[in-house]
Amino acid sequence: MHLLQFKPKNLMIVLGVIAGTISSCKNTVKNNSTMTDSITTDKALPSPSGFEQTIDGKQVKLYILKGKNGMQAAITNYGGRIVSLLVKDQNNKMVDVVAGFDNLKGYQESTSNYYGALIGRYGNRIANGHFKLDGKDYNLFINNAPNTLHGGKVGFDSKVWDAEQPNEHQLVLTYHSADMEEGFPGNLDVKVTYSVTRYNSLEIMYQATTDKKTVVNLTNHAYFNLNGWGSGDILKHVMQINADEYTPVDKNLIPTGKLASLKETPFDFRAPLPIGDRINKDNEQLKIANGYDHNYVLNKHNTQIPVATVIGDQSGLIMKVFTTEPGMQFYTGNFMKGAYKMKGGHPDDFRTAFCLETQHFPDSPNKPEFPSTVLEPGKTYKSLTLYQFERKFH
Repeated sequence: MHLLQFKPKNLMIVLGVIAGTISSCKNTVKNNSTMTDSITTDKALPSPSGFEQTIDGKQVKLYILKGKNGMQAAITNYGGRIVSLLVKDQNNKMVDVVAGFDNLKGYQESTSNYYGALIGRYGNRIANGHFKLDGKDYNLFINNAPNTLHGGKVGFDSKVWDAEQPNEHQLVLTYHSADMEEGFPGNLDVKVTYSVTRYNSLEIMYQATTDKKTVVNLTNHAYFNLNGWGSGDILKHVMQINADEYTPVDKNLIPTGKLASLKETPFDFRAPLPIGDRINKDNEQLKIANGYDHNYVLNKHNTQIPVATVIGDQSGLIMKVFTTEPGMQFYTGNFMKGAYKMKGGHPDDFRTAFCLETQHFPDSPNKPEFPSTVLEPGKTYKSLTLYQFERKFH
């Protein structure tokens, strides 16, 4: 099966080029250097003062990252969240392509905890909040009954990370997750590096080590709208995903353990297709999730082969996703309810953003047939994802 090369025991081979990621991606993105170098405005970014607060004795801030070609990102160390991501569209207009709040208070008061956040220790769901490792049972906090979702009651999305900004292009976040935090074994030391590159990519590098055998599955939960946040729903965005199979789920959104073909299903995005074209089809899997909220089994790929390509129908922005992960959760904002006013006063209305969460598969600790998420002492968890932007010209 083509996924075997991504199991942790072989992952180091796949990730051998990570240290030189930016240069390794030059051939893929160098033809996008037409972006101007003259963009300096910060007007569309939230004010850093809205994020300055002390939580549990640690300082929360908003950090601004700038690329040489005008791309800008605003990231807070509260949950490692991508608050804003500014990219220039086909009309030379700066567009903020991620959903988020104007201030820290918005994130704290929202019951939708994951906007733009780093997710851990385990991204996605673990069935019944339970797994067994080396014959020992581990019970986790059930925050998405009957399952554990995105790390538990207080996951990495709600932690204040230590932050260091070595230059205007990069932010390094670190967090120490203590043994048995949220029920997970081992003292886990996590390092996540955000980089805005000259090739119009937001690069996310994940690393982690442990002193006890554990399970790890890190990701980012950015909500994208390539037409710009507040522009309406994402159903006319054109999506293409480099996958022939996906993992069907039961009524509790837990994978059944089977890999199912996408052929002749509403989940088939092997050829470009508007997101909303088949989202309301009479299909059991779509009904369970109220849309797309499924893990795609990615075809063989590397950091120069995109696993997904999305086009904003109004902006002409093209986003390509590159990753070393074997799976990707495609989510279409099915649980967005318009309950909160977000950036610019725009509500989080139904399906006004989508997520492409690169990952290992949901419930892998309980599915030995899936790529393993086990991390052992002396080993280093490494993962890389890039969101690269281009412009579609008239």
